[in-house]
Amino acid sequence: MPRFHDTIVALATPQGISAVALVRVSGPVTAPLAFALFGDGLAVRAPHHGDYVDVGGGLVDDVLATLFKAPRSYTGEDSLEISCHGNPYIAQRILEDLCARGCRQAEPGEFTQRAFLNGRMDLSQAEAVMDLIHARSERALAAAQQQMRGALGRRMGVLIDALLSALARVEAYIDFPEEDLPVEDRNRVSEAVRDCQKMTNDLLATTHYGELLREGIKTVIVGEPNAGKSSLLNVLVGRDRAIVSPEPGTTRDFIEECIQLGPHLLRLIDTAGLNPHPQAIEKLGMEKTLERAAEADLILVVLDRSRPPLPFPEILAGRLTPKNAIIILNKSDLDDNSPALPEAWSEIPRVELSALHGEGVEALKQCLMGLADGFQVTTGNELIAINSRHARALERVRSGLAAALDKLANRGPVELLASDLREALEAGGEIAGRVDNERMLDQLFATFCIGK
Repeated sequence: MPRFHDTIVALATPQGISAVALVRVSGPVTAPLAFALFGDGLAVRAPHHGDYVDVGGGLVDDVLATLFKAPRSYTGEDSLEISCHGNPYIAQRILEDLCARGCRQAEPGEFTQRAFLNGRMDLSQAEAVMDLIHARSERALAAAQQQMRGALGRRMGVLIDALLSALARVEAYIDFPEEDLPVEDRNRVSEAVRDCQKMTNDLLATTHYGELLREGIKTVIVGEPNAGKSSLLNVLVGRDRAIVSPEPGTTRDFIEECIQLGPHLLRLIDTAGLNPHPQAIEKLGMEKTLERAAEADLILVVLDRSRPPLPFPEILAGRLTPKNAIIILNKSDLDDNSPALPEAWSEIPRVELSALHGEGVEALKQCLMGLADGFQVTTGNELIAINSRHARALERVRSGLAAALDKLANRGPVELLASDLREALEAGGEIAGRVDNERMLDQLFATFCIGK
């Protein structure tokens, strides 16, 4: 468990050789330590150029140091940032010297945890720090930045205020058991709870989009053997990632690669060919193909337009819709000998291309970006995409609100109605961090990198 009376230190930049490394210090002895190192010429929030001399009097490096005084720092405590040359040996010597001067090595996420506990950010903003570090697409970065600026916290503030107002109206009658909740107040509370229910549902609707931003849009490539699935993967990735051979059935297992496509991150998955008469090992590959397709966000169906298509598994064909699939008629450089596609596929977008020569690939990318845009859930002017922890808390909010509405409809006791609203309020408070749960906080911040 972190000890917040300590002064902590950590390397804030990745291990390894680089131009510059950054060492961070935060805690009660930061300021006297900083002045002992760099003298009275060190000014607050002004970079100071000087020598770093260790406790033994040895010159370690030529550094740039910046002192931040509480509460105007990242952690809300006195903090020091030391930029040194990016030699791992130099950075390690500075870390060891600072520990010799009374600091201790920070635990993962301890700087951000202190920022949360000192009121510099709410819990949803603290989580956004990690999302910002790991964002791999324009949309993921935008969502993380808006959450860091308090977008989710503001939404939860409105929801919690509405819940508090409804609860206050109900609790006014708890001390007077002989008086039932008047019809007028019951109607007002019902309306307020339904408003809270709508806000909760709107936030929960962003759960899947949040997963897509953090993990990438799972895009599965399916089709018959030798239709050009692996060639398509290679041309989208921009290198020879999969083996391409004229021999059917080359891909026996799935191959996964991530690509940036406009503002989106796509997880491309090349799968084994769908053969209606597979051999034993092909059958195993096809089973994995159907498993991946069942979990897919987008499905690229690759057909060889130079020959009639083989029968398509009904379980997969039934998943294809205009919002989650693209029919790719590959080998456009060859004669078109394929018959008309099934009527059920008439609304699904289709693209003709030659994966071998790269023709039509830009049209496919534009089509893919259009479908990827469709996953974004509109939540006003702010881009909000909750994570799994938020979703679990909001499900508890929704459950409490549903129970409250049931008691309102059936004129249940006000004590039980108030209990339902309090449960919803407590669950909602967990998102922004109005909680007293050290274990949950320690687990959450343990997922951060050291130095953040």
